[in-house]
Amino acid sequence: MSGYGQFNTTADLGCEYTCGQCGVDTRLKSGEPIQCKECGYRILYKKRTKRVVQFEAR
Repeated sequence: MSGYGQFNTTADLGCEYTCGQCGVDTRLKSGEPIQCKECGYRILYKKRTKRVVQFEAR
């Protein structure tokens, strides 16, 4: 099989955030400081997931 063991996981990519001040999209990995890489602002908003999220209501 070609490509065996070569896949990207969400842990490798990190999560995508938007800066609260300058609006730049930033991708942060686990352990990185929570800070915009462009302006240094420390309030980042996590982007919504692209997966379908479904809840069971009663």
